[in-house]
Amino acid sequence: MFKPFRILQSAAFAVAGLGLATLAVADNLVEGQHYEKLPEPVQTQAEGDQVEVTEVFWYGCPHCYNLQSSVTDWYETLDDDVRVVHMPATMGGDWNTHAALFYAAEALGIREEAHADIFNAIHEEGQRLNNADSIARFLSQYGVSEDEARQALDAFGVKSQVNQAHARMRTMRLMGVPALVVDGRYLVTPSSAGSLENMPQIADALIERVRQERED
Repeated sequence: MFKPFRILQSAAFAVAGLGLATLAVADNLVEGQHYEKLPEPVQTQAEGDQVEVTEVFWYGCPHCYNLQSSVTDWYETLDDDVRVVHMPATMGGDWNTHAALFYAAEALGIREEAHADIFNAIHEEGQRLNNADSIARFLSQYGVSEDEARQALDAFGVKSQVNQAHARMRTMRLMGVPALVVDGRYLVTPSSAGSLENMPQIADALIERVRQERED
């Protein structure tokens, strides 16, 4: 069973005193302690000099839900050379259904508007959103009909995107969610970062490392 990473809450977390907002942090991060390197790099959607950050999540994961506040605030601070990609985890059952929900909302042009609300509906309102009828009713709040939502869920393009996400997950060999993957190479988890709140800070330092690598 695919499980969320164990969250480490140690007050003695080594990176806490490194001044994570400074560029020097990129040089202080230690592989295997603050982040992991993927077994093999995965292709990114970045263009030119962009650095891609992929957020891997499952709408049903409480850790992913709890991460949203800090990671969303962080996204607002990123420079124009950083591209954020959201990738739903696909491990069968409700995981795949929620992945289809994500891509259907994207295809309907309502994903950005609905994304946070989907997390809230599941974790605050007790909605499971694990079948076409409940998803269609939910998405109909955003100016689309229930029939349009059902068609999007069943569309070949959405199914193809779910399959592609599953292939990327297999390549990444992820052991849980949430996860941030920087430049298709560096993996940040709650365990490696020390807490959910530290994940954006570690990822930020890794973005700077990628920039430095490209300059060398």
